[in-house]
Amino acid sequence: MDRLPVPLVTIGLLVASNVFMTFAWYGHLKFKAAPLLVVVLASWGIAFFEYLLQVPANRYGYGYFSAAQLKTIQEVITLTVFAVFSATYLGEGLGWNHAVGFALIAAGAYFIFHNWG
Repeated sequence: MDRLPVPLVTIGLLVASNVFMTFAWYGHLKFKAAPLLVVVLASWGIAFFEYLLQVPANRYGYGYFSAAQLKTIQEVITLTVFAVFSATYLGEGLGWNHAVGFALIAAGAYFIFHNWG
């Protein structure tokens, strides 16, 4: 990983961790008949792999990115992964209001990353 650019490694790990996180938090929604305890334990098991990727991503990226920038990257990735997950796995469409909301979050990310001198 030392030869790859820090942003590539950080963002790649964050994307992968978010895929696990999204399944841990929302994947069980397709299995409403499953007992809650089973769902919680399965989610914790999936979340373990999310942490195996998330913690190194933040550790590797910190210093190149500020903590606020890392969190902003994380949130933008989270929404992107969730939008794809929601549409494909859960079959829930996204409307114009979601697009506007995501655009406002992207505008917030601009303010976090812009060098205001």
